[in-house]
Formats: sequence, C-alpha cells, structure tokens
Amino acid sequence: MASTDTPRGLARAFVPGRPVLVAYVMAGYPDREGSLAALEALARGGAGVIELGVPYADPVADGPVIAEAGKVALANGFGLAESIALAAEFLAAHADAPPVALMTYLNPMMRLGFERVAALAAGAGVSGFIIPDLPPDSPFADRWLAASESLGLDTVFLAAPTSTPQRLAALGARSRGFVYVVSSLGVTGERAEVAADLAALVARVREHTQLPIAVGFGVGTPEQAAAVARIADGVVVGSAIVRRQTDAEALEVFVCELVSAVKSSA
Repeated sequence: MASTDTPRGLARAFVPGRPVLVAYVMAGYPDREGSLAALEALARGGAGVIELGVPYADPVADGPVIAEAGKVALANGFGLAESIALAAEFLAAHADAPPVALMTYLNPMMRLGFERVAALAAGAGVSGFIIPDLPPDSPFADRWLAASESLGLDTVFLAAPTSTPQRLAALGARSRGFVYVVSSLGVTGERAEVAADLAALVARVREHTQLPIAVGFGVGTPEQAAAVARIADGVVVGSAIVRRQTDAEALEVFVCELVSAVKSSA
C-alpha cells in the first residue's frame, strides 16, 4: 500500500486543527487557457487541495452548473488525457502548488486503461483521484489500486449518508489522502443550508478511519464553509467556484473569502 505521507500525497495538505479548502474546477472550461488561469487563481487564493474535474458525457454525480461546464469542455476536445496534461502544465510551472486530485468517472479510466492513466497522472505530478462511481469493495477498485498505489497515487473514496457500516469500513481501509463525505443525497450543487445531521454523519465516518475527512455537496458560501469546517478537516466547494471560473480575478477573490472563513472556524 502507498503511504499517506508520500511527497505528492494528498494528506500533506491537512494539519490537525487547521481545516482546508478543497476547491473544484472543471478542466477545459471555458477553454484550456481559462481553466489554467482558474487553477492559478485557486493556488493564489490559498486552496489547500485542488480537485480538477474531468469532463464526461454522463456525469451522474454532478449538478447542473458542473454538468454544463463539462459539456463546454467536451466540446473543446477535453477528456481524461487532456485534463492530465493540463494538470502537468500547471504543476510544472508552480512547484509550491497545492496537491491536485483528479475527479473522474470510471468509464474514461477504463477506456484509457488503468495502467496508462496511473502512469500519466504520476508523471504529471498529480497526487490522487476521486472516483464517485468506484465502490471500494469492487473488482475495479482492486485493479485500479494495483495500478496506482505503487506509483504513489492516492484514491479518495466517497461516504454518503446511506453508507452502511460495512461500506464505511471498506472505504476507510482503502482510501488514501482523505475520505470524501457527501453531505446529502443527490448531485452536486449549492444548497440553502448545510445538512442538519452532518456532524453525526462525520462522526460515523470517523469511527472507520484515521484519515482527514473532507465534506462536499451543497457548500456554496463562506458562511456554509465555516460551518462545515467546524465539523470536518476539509471543505469541498465546487459549483459556486465553477460559476466564477470564467473570471479568474473574481474567482481568486471568492476563494480568498472561502479560505478565510474556513480558517476562522479553527
């Protein structure tokens, strides 16, 4: 198994008592240069982890904002290989950049081949993968982890409000870097308020892992980010960031506000 303290590991972004922002952007949106500018804005704004979304034609976990951005990126010719190349360019130019995790679905990975995906990502300096439709106890997980862990790539599995103790035990054992907790059922997107039972959900997940826990789905304002940061080690913001992705200056300001709110909760 790969260590969680590898040089490019995701866990290096987390320090006990200091929650971080996990900021999502879509690769290839509004175009290649625009998504590269967005990555730079996240780094300047102080994001602790960058989640780089890979456009996909059937994004079952994505809400309308991210799904629409993905359509534009696909029309720009972006897919998994192009997203890895974008990450490579960004990381080569920014030695002090936060760790980057690719958020992709299983099908594009299988089309390219697990071994090739892992080799390309490791060569690019990518720290890990978030794969929403990959169950931790599936044969596909076995194959992917066999291809990726020896290269120092972390895989972050997702816990949901409906996850059974058995599923939580499996994802706790197999996740590397951090565990991603989905705060509510459904797809990504901004919501009016944070789920009332979020603290209990995070506590359930902590029973099965010593890794940091990041919470996403539904966090869209600095106030919500601060509330989640009082419960979790990381706060994932996606749709609210993607809505600002076409304006790198406005995006940097927003990320600064999110980071300040997350840090203020400590």
